[in-house]
Amino acid sequence: MTQLDHHVDSIGPEVTGSRIFKFIAFLYGIAAYLVFFVTILYAIGFVMGLVVPKTIDTGTDTPAAEAVIVNLLLMTLFAVQHSVMARQRFKAWWTQFVPKPVERSTYVLFASLSLLLLFWQWRPMPTVIWDVGNPDLAVTLVTLSFAGWVLVFTSSYMINHFELFGLHQVTNHLIGKEAAPTRFKTPMLYNFVRHPIYLGFIIAFWTAPVMTVGHLLFAAVTTIYIFVGIALEEHDLVDLFGDEYRQYRERVSMLIPWRKSV
Repeated sequence: MTQLDHHVDSIGPEVTGSRIFKFIAFLYGIAAYLVFFVTILYAIGFVMGLVVPKTIDTGTDTPAAEAVIVNLLLMTLFAVQHSVMARQRFKAWWTQFVPKPVERSTYVLFASLSLLLLFWQWRPMPTVIWDVGNPDLAVTLVTLSFAGWVLVFTSSYMINHFELFGLHQVTNHLIGKEAAPTRFKTPMLYNFVRHPIYLGFIIAFWTAPVMTVGHLLFAAVTTIYIFVGIALEEHDLVDLFGDEYRQYRERVSMLIPWRKSV
């Protein structure tokens, strides 16, 4: 029995193993996934300025200093929540209180709620940095931004989208199926770049025909966070897979396809 298993058992196997808990956990996992799905769709509209009622460049006018402070605090809150809850040491402590089958769903739910808070409270900074006047080039940039979002979604499915967002875990728990041992795999795009999901986000955030100060702040801070997140994630992956991941890191570039890793 692992330390993590002990923490889960401390909640009570008679609770986590009961039929009613399994069903409630399954419904909870579906609800958390639906909140995530709505959040990511809203994120596309928020960044690209499409359809949603409040975008990155709309909202109440705010003094510049206040806007910078509030926006940085919102992004910091998301970054801390997203990074801390993903660490193995935190999970070992957290699963004393949250049953292991719903741990991932809870993480996804908290991340989604922190993003929704960011969208709600974001202060626009509408001063224009660049505005692409050429309509063909503007359409190209919008298309690239959509391509970035498509890359995010397709890359997540290559490594098991439903496990990444918690549905796989609650489904297995519902039907009493043991989780398969974690294996290291590099499907499709992962043979060319180690982090295609993060690459998709960078493309989506930066390829804008109109770049405002607020959009630039969002893109710059999230890009910095992506590099921090990669460092933390790869540290965990080395701990988990050892030399297998070290060799992969030497062979495959971090973010630029076909560029030799350094």
